[in-house]
Amino acid sequence: MMDGVILADKPTGKTSHDIVAMIRRERAGIKTGHAGTLDPFASGLLLILLGRATRIQRFLMALPKTYVVTARLGAVSTTGDPEGEITETGKPLPDPLILPTGEVRQRPSPYSAIKVGGERAYRRARRGEEVEMPERTVTVHKFTQLHRDRETAQFEIECSSGTYVRTLIADLGDAYCVELRRTAIGPFDVSAADPANILTIDAALAFLPELRLNEADARSVTHGVAVEGDIDGFIRLVDDSGVIAVGQGCDDGKVKPIVGFRQ
Repeated sequence: MMDGVILADKPTGKTSHDIVAMIRRERAGIKTGHAGTLDPFASGLLLILLGRATRIQRFLMALPKTYVVTARLGAVSTTGDPEGEITETGKPLPDPLILPTGEVRQRPSPYSAIKVGGERAYRRARRGEEVEMPERTVTVHKFTQLHRDRETAQFEIECSSGTYVRTLIADLGDAYCVELRRTAIGPFDVSAADPANILTIDAALAFLPELRLNEADARSVTHGVAVEGDIDGFIRLVDDSGVIAVGQGCDDGKVKPIVGFRQ
C-alpha cells in the first residue's frame, strides 16, 4: 500500500523537506509531501503524505497544532530562536505571565518559513533584505505554563493552523524560544509516530464525519456527481470498500465530491 499518511517524529537540525526526501527515496520515488512545515531547530510530529494522500493536504493542514516550548527569559533573539543574534536584557517578566488565548493578532518573524513574494521569508531576510510580514489573526486555544524558574519557562500551546509560536513567545516580552516540539496535530500524537506504519486515507480522515453511500450513489460520486445529503462542511463519502471521496455540502441539499481517491 503506497497511498496513506506516515506519522514521523522530525529531529532537530533536519528540515521538513529532508524528511520528505528520505521517505521518498525509501518508497521508490512515490509522490510524497507533508502537511505543515517544522523549522529546522524544531522537532516533533510531521505528517508525511504518500501517493493519493497528497490530495488531502489542505484538510490536515487546517487541524489545530499542539506544541511544548521552552523559552529563555531576560533575552531576545533576532530570529526568535537560538540561531539569531542574542541580546541579554536582564529585564524580568511579570510573574504570573499574561498568556493570551482566543483570537490573537500577530506579525510573524521575517526569519520564518512563510512565503513572501513566492520566496521563503527567511531566505530574503538572511540576504539582508527588509521583509514586510503581513499581520494575521490566529486562534490560541490553550496557553499553559508548565514550569518556570529565573531564566527559563516551559509552556504547552494549542493553536490554530498558521500560528507562529516563536512570535507568541517573543510577544510575552524579553523572551525567545530555545526548544520547540510539536506534540500533536489534531487527533494525531507524536507518541504514535512510526515510519514503518502507513495510515490509510480513510483512517487519516477519520476526524471528518462519514456519509455511507449505496451502490448507485457510490458510482455517481466516483464520476464526480453530487448526491443527496444535507451536510454542512466537509464529509467522507464511503461505501463498503472504504473512502471514495471528500465531499462538501452545498446550498441545494446535496453533497458534491471535491477530492476523489478512486480511478
